[in-house]
Amino acid sequence: MAIIPCGSTWVTRCAVQPQCILRPCNNNKLSTMSYCTPSRTRFASQGSTFYSQESLNALFSSGSYNSPCQRRGTRLIVRAARDYYSVLGVSKNSSKSEIKTAYRKLARSYHPDVNKEAGAEDKFKEISNAYEVLSDDEKRSIYDKYGEAGLKGAGMGMGDFSNPFDLFESLFEGMGGMGGMGGRGSRTRSTEGEDQIYNLVLNFKEAVFGVEKEIEITRLDSCSTCDGTGAKPGTKASKCNTCGGQGQVVSSARTPLGVFQQVMTCSTCSGSGEISTPCNTCGGDGRVRKSKRISLKVPPGVDSGSRLRVRSEGNAGRRGGPPGDLFVLIEVLADPILKRDETNILYTCKVSYTDAILGTTMKVPTVDGVVDLKIPSGTQPGTTLVMAKKGVPYLNKSNMRGDQLVKVQVEIPKRLSAEERKLIEELANLSKAKAPNSMR
Repeated sequence: MAIIPCGSTWVTRCAVQPQCILRPCNNNKLSTMSYCTPSRTRFASQGSTFYSQESLNALFSSGSYNSPCQRRGTRLIVRAARDYYSVLGVSKNSSKSEIKTAYRKLARSYHPDVNKEAGAEDKFKEISNAYEVLSDDEKRSIYDKYGEAGLKGAGMGMGDFSNPFDLFESLFEGMGGMGGMGGRGSRTRSTEGEDQIYNLVLNFKEAVFGVEKEIEITRLDSCSTCDGTGAKPGTKASKCNTCGGQGQVVSSARTPLGVFQQVMTCSTCSGSGEISTPCNTCGGDGRVRKSKRISLKVPPGVDSGSRLRVRSEGNAGRRGGPPGDLFVLIEVLADPILKRDETNILYTCKVSYTDAILGTTMKVPTVDGVVDLKIPSGTQPGTTLVMAKKGVPYLNKSNMRGDQLVKVQVEIPKRLSAEERKLIEELANLSKAKAPNSMR
């Protein structure tokens, strides 16, 4: 057994690796432990024992240990520390090679990409933490002498472990991976290309009925000199020393709230994990800017703000990554006569007061051409007449169309000729004469 002083706290370690912390509450002095199995409570020699598993169970199952603590002002806390050797399933005399073999076997079984069971990721992290300690001679020496509490006392808290996935990938790198699992390093080397945006202007009828346009775009295409690798032909890429080929670096900062870790893209290799002599054509990017003409089919019924997506016509991806998409933003020019309200077309028709009274047939413009519209007799000012299926086709449903709504505007003349005034006055007198008769 070993006793570790930590300020006013005493930590003891025995065969089963419990941590017994005796914290005095008064005057910083250790109280007498007469209540803790007196025959086996001695701190004098390293040959003495503290508790067996049975005595620990008896201690916690009985309530007798509480009252002395209350009387003497001392709290007793016993916590079972993790046995890293048991976590990896190895003995304390195991060599580094045996520990690494055990870790690899367990890590393959509990990696979250393979094992989808609940708790597999926590187990994977525990295995990685155990290996990180036992694979380091200094940490293992501290752990063998003082247990997990010794690691904490040496300044290694629970937040100081490396990223378990980085540790895993560093060990399995060059071994063919995990049967298709891959690693984060390999995923960072190829990136998807950026999306491109193209603004397309259409006139009113093109937007209504659709149109096929040939447009010219400028985008980043894969470099033909280096085949998109970014490396000068004839040279070979080497692993980045800054990130170890992972494409990412982890920075840790200790704060009063704990240890914070931040994963960032490696600035040396720009996330590729490799360092190479840049290609003279593309400057190491693996892509060059080129112009291309593509045929674009605009469906009927689009409007300003509509967006068309052309897959794989964006910028090429880096190092074999998939290309981005091309997004075409539609802008429709206004028509000087016809107005649009979603799938309906609006038109204002001006008729004389005589035509409104007597009725008539008028020529009305539509997107299909000029059409005859019958104005019924007695049409009132502001009346809306519906021309069915003369509107805009529904987007992606070209067999369905909206209507054209014609608003009748009756024009009242401001000036009349003498003959017109005479006739209207006669009409007015006739209307007044009819009024008394209609009331009888």
